[in-house]
Amino acid sequence: MLLKTCIPSTITTTTTSPPLICLSQTPHKVSTFPRTSKTPSVYTPPKMSWLNKLGFGAARTDTPMDSSSSAIAQGPDDDIPAPGQQFAQFGAGCFWGVELTFQRVPGVTKTEVGYTQGYLHNPTYEDVCSGTTFHSEVVRVQYDPKECNFDSLLDVFWDRHDPTTLNRQGNDVGTQYRSGIYFYTPEQEKAAIEGRDRQQKILNRNIVTEILPAKKFYRAEEYHQQYLAKGGRFGFRQSTEKGCNDPIRCYG
Repeated sequence: MLLKTCIPSTITTTTTSPPLICLSQTPHKVSTFPRTSKTPSVYTPPKMSWLNKLGFGAARTDTPMDSSSSAIAQGPDDDIPAPGQQFAQFGAGCFWGVELTFQRVPGVTKTEVGYTQGYLHNPTYEDVCSGTTFHSEVVRVQYDPKECNFDSLLDVFWDRHDPTTLNRQGNDVGTQYRSGIYFYTPEQEKAAIEGRDRQQKILNRNIVTEILPAKKFYRAEEYHQQYLAKGGRFGFRQSTEKGCNDPIRCYG
């Protein structure tokens, strides 16, 4: 498990609260597979070497990942939200702090952290951190649209990370930490694109956030769920009270 701390970002956003960035104090796991429109449905993972185990990427091999596994992982999220609720998925770096941020939003009724957008069925945390499965760490948010509209969730998303750094947040590096909005409806897609365009006008660097249909969501291991609310490594519980503005501290 990585030991994480948090620092404010210097990126200017539309809000006054500092974005949350988690810094790892251990060697970083670096992934080097950019998303393109031509990404194949059968993914060829890189061969693991001692350099790759230290997080410095690797060369491709000729052994493809099982096509049935890839097809399942690349399928839509077929989970169903509670009656009257809607889902949204957000990737904004380490999912611990991102989840706590959304837990505090009025109208959010449930959060789960997990893995999505990758090519391996039922990935583990270790699989994702290897840099070979192309999953993103995300928070799946269930919200009541009568109390919390999607635009307000987007405001939280933009405020809590740096959307201009490709495959990294602070010292957490790898494709699993990429910035992403994963939509369930055409309305969410439209709002995400419009929000990104508005945000781009006030930033001095290009936004690299990917906006893609939500794919199969793999719930992360139980110890990752509500990690900071449960106290994390040191047992210091952090408030999930709605509207809470206490600083969020990330630690492994």
